[in-house]
Amino acid sequence: MTDVHAGGAVGGGELRIRPGCAADGELLRELDAATWSHLHAVTAPPDTDVPFFDERLNPDDYLVAELPGATRAAPARVVGYICVVAPTSLAVNAHVRQIQGLVVAPEARGSGVARALLRAGAEHARAAGARRLTLRVLGHNAPARRLYESEGFAVEGVLPEEFLLDGTYVDDVLMGRTLV
Repeated sequence: MTDVHAGGAVGGGELRIRPGCAADGELLRELDAATWSHLHAVTAPPDTDVPFFDERLNPDDYLVAELPGATRAAPARVVGYICVVAPTSLAVNAHVRQIQGLVVAPEARGSGVARALLRAGAEHARAAGARRLTLRVLGHNAPARRLYESEGFAVEGVLPEEFLLDGTYVDDVLMGRTLV
């Protein structure tokens, strides 16, 4: 996949979305740690002492959003990522990809980064031969649900009170969209 330019200024610079690489691991782990909350996560806070990439998820599964550095010599700043994978190893649903992570740095929220990542993730899935793109979102995460709906995702199922987070039962909402 070649780099995708989001085509707009975000936070004072041109947003660039590119394929993930092994060197991104530490930055993405730090971003996960900085953004973790039960608004969007059912797991415990990320362990910063373990590698970000593993045998299940590798750099090829990620698209990374970055903004240029303040100067030509300064490195680009990673402001988000999306993880798009096959939901199973079964050949009968090889036409489906699933978003298993969408993270945007707090300072870049509200500037179009998540929308650009969703669009790039859909194109990435389409290029891999996918006909459908799915995701799971917690019922109480209204901002994410609104964003997904505005990008063509529809609720396809709800698992009521699937998770107990901070003493509150939370629905697991299954969403999907067609890519063709």
